[in-house]
Amino acid sequence: MKLKALCGAALIVAVCQGPVAAKKLSGNEINRLISGKKVLLQTSWGAFPLRYASSRRVTGDGTALGLARFFAPKETGKWWVKSDRLCQKFPTWYRGQTFCFSLEKAGAKKLRWRRDDGYSGTAVIQ
Repeated sequence: MKLKALCGAALIVAVCQGPVAAKKLSGNEINRLISGKKVLLQTSWGAFPLRYASSRRVTGDGTALGLARFFAPKETGKWWVKSDRLCQKFPTWYRGQTFCFSLEKAGAKKLRWRRDDGYSGTAVIQ
């Protein structure tokens, strides 16, 4: 009886604590995970593809999402890793401003990201 009560208490504690916080990816993990890959950034318009070439060029293409009315739908910029964050800069998008992102694994092919200005979301690696 005591064993059942102890197990029940342990289960309640585990449930009340919620899921274990995801670990932020290191710079080496970020490089291995995205270099040469396409990352689909989940947006309210749909999945926005970003191709992270091993040459450190990143190309975003919002053509299929109909984003041309807001900005140039396709652009190539550069990406790098600094202090365990993914950074990128495009020539005209965001007025050429650099943005950096903390990344966490959220599944085998899914990421959670938080931009240095507080915006956050998810993405899928292909």
